[in-house]
Amino acid sequence: MSAPDPVDHVLPVLRHVLAEIQRRGAIGRVAIDEAIAHADEYVAALPVDLVGGDLVDLGSGGGLPGLVIVARRPDLRVTLVERRDKRADLLRFGVRGLDATDRVEVVAADVQQVVRRSPGAFDVVSARSFGPVLEVMRLATQLLRPGGCLLVSEPPEGTPRIDPDEVTSLGMVDDGQVRGPAGAVHRWRMLPTE
Repeated sequence: MSAPDPVDHVLPVLRHVLAEIQRRGAIGRVAIDEAIAHADEYVAALPVDLVGGDLVDLGSGGGLPGLVIVARRPDLRVTLVERRDKRADLLRFGVRGLDATDRVEVVAADVQQVVRRSPGAFDVVSARSFGPVLEVMRLATQLLRPGGCLLVSEPPEGTPRIDPDEVTSLGMVDDGQVRGPAGAVHRWRMLPTE
């Protein structure tokens, strides 16, 4: 008999944590399982060769996708950035609930403070509904190590596409998208330094 799947083991705890955060007003009116399914697209979009790396989630809000990544990838060190103190406190509650205080830091500050404090310190930047994609890319280029990647939800239909020349000028390349039943996450990769 094989060992139980750790994802199945953590799901009830993750549901409980996110439901409580939702009850306290930091997650909108969405079914928790649907919210987890969408955040799982971020987990699926993580580079397959990433083991034990550092991830920063910008504008973590109610913990989607940040807390789901924390629950699904216990090998990663995660920084959750949320400028609103009340939401940062809820994220700390979530981190404690997931028993991840030894590998997750919640930063209650503007992202620019993290850029100044930790330039080039991360393997992955994730962002969901943080801002315009090019703005997020500009921040990511300051936070990522060479070869690191940025994960962002696909913008709604009708949103103008990003000019590939702008992406290249930022030192990034389009690394495609991961599409799942709950949505799509686009991945861009920083070019390695020469």
